[in-house]
Amino acid sequence: MIAVRAPATSANLGSGFDTFGVALDRPADVVRVERAAETTIEVTGLGSQYIPEDPAQNTAGVVADALDAPAHIRIDKGVRPSSGLGSSAASAAGAAVALDALYDRNLGDEELVRVAAEGEAAVSGDAHADNVGPAILGGFTIVRDDGIEHVNASLSLVACLPDFVVSTSDAREVVPESASMDDVVDTVGSAATLTLGMCRNDPALVGRGLEERVVTPARARLVDGYDAVRDAALDAGATGVTVSGAGPAVLAVCLPTAQRRVAGALVEAFDDAGVDATAYRTGIGGGASILRGTP
Repeated sequence: MIAVRAPATSANLGSGFDTFGVALDRPADVVRVERAAETTIEVTGLGSQYIPEDPAQNTAGVVADALDAPAHIRIDKGVRPSSGLGSSAASAAGAAVALDALYDRNLGDEELVRVAAEGEAAVSGDAHADNVGPAILGGFTIVRDDGIEHVNASLSLVACLPDFVVSTSDAREVVPESASMDDVVDTVGSAATLTLGMCRNDPALVGRGLEERVVTPARARLVDGYDAVRDAALDAGATGVTVSGAGPAVLAVCLPTAQRRVAGALVEAFDDAGVDATAYRTGIGGGASILRGTP
Protein backbone atom coordinates (compact mmCIF):
# COMPACT_ATOMS: atom_id res chain seq x y z
CA MET A 1 0.00 0.00 0.00
CA ILE A 2 1.19 3.50 -0.90
CA ALA A 3 -0.16 6.61 0.85
CA VAL A 4 0.32 10.12 -0.55
CA ARG A 5 -0.46 13.51 0.93
CA ALA A 6 -1.67 15.85 -1.83
CA PRO A 7 -2.02 19.57 -1.07
CA ALA A 8 -4.78 22.05 -1.66
CA THR A 9 -3.89 24.62 -4.29
CA SER A 10 -4.91 28.10 -5.30
CA ALA A 11 -5.10 28.83 -9.01
CA ASN A 12 -5.27 32.04 -11.07
CA LEU A 13 -3.95 34.29 -8.27
CA GLY A 14 -5.87 37.17 -9.78
CA SER A 15 -3.68 38.15 -12.71
CA GLY A 16 -2.78 34.63 -13.90
CA PHE A 17 -6.10 33.21 -15.10
CA ASP A 18 -5.68 29.53 -16.12
CA THR A 19 -1.91 30.00 -15.80
CA PHE A 20 -0.71 30.64 -12.22
CA GLY A 21 -1.03 28.35 -9.24
CA VAL A 22 0.47 27.69 -5.81
CA ALA A 23 0.49 24.69 -3.52
CA LEU A 24 -0.69 25.31 0.04
CA ASP A 25 0.75 23.90 3.26
CA ARG A 26 -2.77 23.03 4.36
CA PRO A 27 -5.38 21.64 3.93
CA ALA A 28 -4.63 18.42 2.03
CA ASP A 29 -6.05 15.10 0.86
CA VAL A 30 -4.54 11.71 1.69
CA VAL A 31 -4.79 9.11 -1.06
CA ARG A 32 -4.05 5.43 -0.36
CA VAL A 33 -3.71 2.84 -3.12
CA GLU A 34 -3.40 -0.95 -3.19
CA ARG A 35 -3.09 -3.19 -6.23
CA ALA A 36 -6.34 -4.79 -7.34
CA ALA A 37 -7.79 -6.63 -10.34
CA GLU A 38 -10.01 -3.64 -11.08
CA THR A 39 -10.24 -0.12 -9.77
CA THR A 40 -12.56 0.69 -6.89
CA ILE A 41 -12.93 4.01 -5.07
CA GLU A 42 -13.73 4.76 -1.43
CA VAL A 43 -14.09 8.40 -0.31
CA THR A 44 -14.28 9.77 3.24
CA GLY A 45 -13.83 13.21 4.79
CA LEU A 46 -15.04 16.69 3.89
CA GLY A 47 -17.85 16.65 1.32
CA SER A 48 -17.29 12.97 0.57
CA GLN A 49 -21.04 12.46 0.11
CA TYR A 50 -20.90 14.63 -3.01
CA ILE A 51 -17.97 12.83 -4.67
CA PRO A 52 -18.74 9.94 -7.05
CA GLU A 53 -17.12 6.60 -6.27
CA ASP A 54 -17.64 5.36 -9.82
CA PRO A 55 -14.03 5.19 -11.15
CA ALA A 56 -15.14 6.62 -14.50
CA GLN A 57 -16.46 9.76 -12.79
CA ASN A 58 -13.81 10.21 -10.11
CA THR A 59 -10.54 12.05 -10.78
CA ALA A 60 -8.47 9.33 -9.13
CA GLY A 61 -10.25 6.59 -11.07
CA VAL A 62 -9.59 8.35 -14.37
CA VAL A 63 -5.91 8.64 -13.41
CA ALA A 64 -5.78 4.89 -12.67
CA ASP A 65 -7.25 4.16 -16.09
CA ALA A 66 -4.81 6.52 -17.82
CA LEU A 67 -1.89 4.77 -16.14
CA ASP A 68 -3.34 1.27 -16.70
CA ALA A 69 -2.85 0.81 -12.95
CA PRO A 70 -5.95 -0.78 -11.39
CA ALA A 71 -6.15 -0.32 -7.63
CA HIS A 72 -8.35 0.01 -4.62
CA ILE A 73 -8.14 3.75 -3.96
CA ARG A 74 -9.12 5.33 -0.64
CA ILE A 75 -9.37 9.12 -0.57
CA ASP A 76 -9.58 10.98 2.72
CA LYS A 77 -10.76 14.45 1.73
CA GLY A 78 -9.21 17.31 3.62
CA VAL A 79 -9.97 19.71 0.74
CA ARG A 80 -13.69 20.34 0.41
CA PRO A 81 -15.20 19.97 -3.08
CA SER A 82 -16.34 23.17 -4.86
CA SER A 83 -14.10 25.24 -2.60
CA GLY A 84 -11.78 27.00 -5.04
CA LEU A 85 -8.88 25.19 -3.37
CA GLY A 86 -8.23 22.51 -5.98
CA SER A 87 -10.15 19.65 -4.38
CA SER A 88 -10.40 17.46 -7.48
CA ALA A 89 -6.81 18.30 -8.41
CA ALA A 90 -5.55 17.14 -5.01
CA SER A 91 -7.20 13.75 -5.46
CA ALA A 92 -5.92 13.44 -9.02
CA ALA A 93 -2.38 14.46 -8.06
CA GLY A 94 -2.34 12.13 -5.07
CA ALA A 95 -3.53 9.23 -7.19
CA ALA A 96 -0.98 9.93 -9.94
CA VAL A 97 1.97 10.01 -7.53
CA ALA A 98 0.74 7.01 -5.53
CA LEU A 99 -0.01 4.80 -8.54
CA ASP A 100 3.25 5.77 -10.23
CA ALA A 101 5.07 4.49 -7.14
CA LEU A 102 2.85 1.42 -6.68
CA TYR A 103 3.43 0.24 -10.26
CA ASP A 104 7.04 1.51 -10.60
CA ARG A 105 6.17 3.64 -13.64
CA ASN A 106 8.95 6.18 -12.86
CA LEU A 107 7.22 9.00 -14.71
CA GLY A 108 8.73 12.49 -14.75
CA ASP A 109 7.04 15.41 -13.05
CA GLU A 110 5.55 16.91 -16.21
CA GLU A 111 4.18 13.52 -17.29
CA LEU A 112 2.58 13.12 -13.86
CA VAL A 113 1.02 16.56 -14.28
CA ARG A 114 -0.38 15.55 -17.68
CA VAL A 115 -1.90 12.35 -16.26
CA ALA A 116 -3.35 14.18 -13.25
CA ALA A 117 -4.83 16.79 -15.59
CA GLU A 118 -6.71 14.02 -17.39
CA GLY A 119 -8.29 13.13 -14.06
CA GLU A 120 -9.11 16.77 -13.39
CA ALA A 121 -10.88 16.94 -16.74
CA ALA A 122 -13.29 14.26 -15.57
CA VAL A 123 -14.76 16.81 -13.16
CA SER A 124 -14.12 20.21 -14.71
CA GLY A 125 -14.53 19.23 -18.36
CA ASP A 126 -11.15 20.68 -19.29
CA ALA A 127 -7.64 19.35 -18.65
CA HIS A 128 -6.33 22.56 -17.08
CA ALA A 129 -3.08 22.09 -15.16
CA ASP A 130 -3.15 25.31 -13.11
CA ASN A 131 -4.20 23.30 -10.03
CA VAL A 132 -2.60 19.90 -10.69
CA GLY A 133 0.70 21.58 -11.62
CA PRO A 134 1.40 22.94 -8.14
CA ALA A 135 -0.29 19.92 -6.54
CA ILE A 136 2.43 17.75 -8.11
CA LEU A 137 5.40 20.14 -8.13
CA GLY A 138 4.70 22.33 -5.11
CA GLY A 139 5.61 26.00 -4.93
CA PHE A 140 4.49 28.52 -7.56
CA THR A 141 3.85 27.30 -11.08
CA ILE A 142 3.23 28.91 -14.45
CA VAL A 143 1.42 26.57 -16.85
CA ARG A 144 1.91 27.06 -20.59
CA ASP A 145 0.95 24.95 -23.59
CA ASP A 146 4.64 24.10 -24.05
CA GLY A 147 5.44 23.20 -20.43
CA ILE A 148 5.47 24.32 -16.82
CA GLU A 149 7.75 26.81 -15.07
CA HIS A 150 8.26 26.30 -11.35
CA VAL A 151 9.59 28.38 -8.43
CA ASN A 152 10.00 27.15 -4.84
CA ALA A 153 8.51 30.32 -3.39
CA SER A 154 7.92 30.88 0.32
CA LEU A 155 5.15 33.18 1.54
CA SER A 156 2.60 33.35 4.36
CA LEU A 157 -1.01 33.05 3.18
CA VAL A 158 -4.51 32.80 4.59
CA ALA A 159 -7.14 30.81 2.70
CA CYS A 160 -10.64 31.51 3.98
CA LEU A 161 -13.41 29.13 2.93
CA PRO A 162 -17.03 30.28 3.37
CA ASP A 163 -19.74 27.72 3.98
CA PHE A 164 -21.29 27.74 0.53
CA VAL A 165 -20.23 26.42 -2.86
CA VAL A 166 -19.51 27.91 -6.26
CA SER A 167 -19.43 25.43 -9.12
CA THR A 168 -16.57 25.60 -11.59
CA SER A 169 -19.06 25.77 -14.47
CA ASP A 170 -20.84 28.78 -12.94
CA ALA A 171 -17.50 30.51 -12.34
CA ARG A 172 -16.53 29.88 -15.97
CA GLU A 173 -19.77 31.29 -17.30
CA VAL A 174 -19.28 34.69 -15.68
CA VAL A 175 -15.80 35.24 -17.15
CA PRO A 176 -15.97 37.95 -19.85
CA GLU A 177 -15.24 36.79 -23.39
CA SER A 178 -13.14 39.86 -24.19
CA ALA A 179 -11.22 42.66 -22.47
CA SER A 180 -10.11 46.16 -23.38
CA MET A 181 -6.49 46.82 -24.26
CA ASP A 182 -6.17 48.91 -21.09
CA ASP A 183 -7.27 45.95 -19.00
CA VAL A 184 -4.94 43.59 -20.86
CA VAL A 185 -1.99 45.90 -20.24
CA ASP A 186 -2.95 46.22 -16.58
CA THR A 187 -3.17 42.44 -16.21
CA VAL A 188 0.21 41.89 -17.86
CA GLY A 189 1.77 44.38 -15.47
CA SER A 190 0.19 42.66 -12.47
CA ALA A 191 1.24 39.19 -13.65
CA ALA A 192 4.84 40.36 -14.12
CA THR A 193 4.81 41.98 -10.68
CA LEU A 194 3.45 38.82 -9.06
CA THR A 195 6.02 36.60 -10.80
CA LEU A 196 8.88 38.83 -9.67
CA GLY A 197 7.45 38.81 -6.15
CA MET A 198 7.35 35.01 -6.11
CA CYS A 199 10.98 34.84 -7.24
CA ARG A 200 11.93 37.26 -4.45
CA ASN A 201 9.55 35.86 -1.79
CA ASP A 202 8.23 39.40 -1.48
CA PRO A 203 4.66 39.58 -0.07
CA ALA A 204 4.25 43.25 -1.04
CA LEU A 205 4.99 42.58 -4.71
CA VAL A 206 2.87 39.44 -4.78
CA GLY A 207 0.01 41.29 -3.12
CA ARG A 208 0.14 44.03 -5.76
CA GLY A 209 0.34 41.38 -8.47
CA LEU A 210 -2.98 39.83 -7.44
CA GLU A 211 -4.82 42.89 -8.76
CA GLU A 212 -6.65 42.63 -12.07
CA ARG A 213 -9.84 44.07 -13.52
CA VAL A 214 -11.37 41.36 -15.72
CA VAL A 215 -11.87 37.91 -14.16
CA THR A 216 -11.74 38.65 -10.42
CA PRO A 217 -14.51 41.29 -10.35
CA ALA A 218 -16.80 38.94 -12.28
CA ARG A 219 -16.16 35.98 -9.98
CA ALA A 220 -16.24 38.13 -6.84
CA ARG A 221 -19.95 38.69 -7.46
CA LEU A 222 -20.47 34.98 -6.75
CA VAL A 223 -18.89 35.31 -3.29
CA ASP A 224 -21.31 36.78 -0.73
CA GLY A 225 -19.76 39.76 1.05
CA TYR A 226 -16.54 39.68 -0.98
CA ASP A 227 -15.86 43.44 -1.04
CA ALA A 228 -16.24 43.79 2.73
CA VAL A 229 -14.19 40.63 3.31
CA ARG A 230 -11.39 41.92 1.08
CA ASP A 231 -11.36 45.32 2.77
CA ALA A 232 -11.28 43.72 6.23
CA ALA A 233 -8.26 41.58 5.31
CA LEU A 234 -6.38 44.56 3.88
CA ASP A 235 -7.17 46.62 6.99
CA ALA A 236 -5.78 43.75 9.11
CA GLY A 237 -2.46 43.79 7.25
CA ALA A 238 -2.90 41.67 4.11
CA THR A 239 -0.76 42.87 1.21
CA GLY A 240 -3.26 41.55 -1.34
CA VAL A 241 -6.51 39.60 -1.61
CA THR A 242 -8.22 37.71 -4.41
CA VAL A 243 -10.71 34.96 -5.17
CA SER A 244 -9.00 31.57 -5.00
CA GLY A 245 -9.55 29.65 -8.21
CA ALA A 246 -13.24 29.48 -9.09
CA GLY A 247 -14.15 30.46 -5.50
CA PRO A 248 -15.74 30.78 -3.07
CA ALA A 249 -12.48 30.61 -1.07
CA VAL A 250 -10.65 33.89 -0.65
CA LEU A 251 -6.85 34.01 -0.63
CA ALA A 252 -4.86 36.67 1.24
CA VAL A 253 -1.11 37.29 1.14
CA CYS A 254 0.47 38.69 4.28
CA LEU A 255 3.54 38.94 6.48
CA PRO A 256 3.86 36.12 9.04
CA THR A 257 3.28 38.64 11.85
CA ALA A 258 -0.11 39.60 10.38
CA GLN A 259 -1.35 36.12 9.57
CA ARG A 260 -3.44 35.61 12.72
CA ARG A 261 -5.05 39.07 12.41
CA VAL A 262 -5.85 38.56 8.75
CA ALA A 263 -7.40 35.15 9.39
CA GLY A 264 -9.58 36.56 12.15
CA ALA A 265 -10.63 39.54 10.03
CA LEU A 266 -11.68 37.30 7.13
CA VAL A 267 -13.82 35.04 9.32
CA GLU A 268 -15.39 38.00 11.12
CA ALA A 269 -16.21 39.79 7.86
CA PHE A 270 -17.90 36.69 6.45
CA ASP A 271 -19.80 36.35 9.71
CA ASP A 272 -21.00 39.95 9.36
CA ALA A 273 -22.31 38.94 5.93
CA GLY A 274 -24.23 36.07 7.54
CA VAL A 275 -21.84 33.37 6.31
CA ASP A 276 -19.89 30.86 8.40
CA ALA A 277 -16.29 30.49 7.26
CA THR A 278 -13.11 28.59 8.09
CA ALA A 279 -9.69 30.25 7.81
CA TYR A 280 -6.55 28.23 7.12
CA ARG A 281 -3.35 29.93 8.22
CA THR A 282 -1.12 28.42 5.59
CA GLY A 283 1.69 29.18 3.16
CA ILE A 284 3.20 28.07 -0.12
CA GLY A 285 4.10 24.42 0.37
CA GLY A 286 5.41 21.34 -1.36
CA GLY A 287 3.74 19.03 -3.84
CA ALA A 288 2.24 15.59 -3.42
CA SER A 289 4.50 13.37 -1.34
CA ILE A 290 4.58 9.76 -0.23
CA LEU A 291 3.85 9.26 3.47
CA ARG A 292 6.35 6.83 4.91
CA GLY A 293 5.09 4.27 7.41
CA THR A 294 1.43 5.27 7.06
CA PRO A 295 -0.99 2.39 7.72
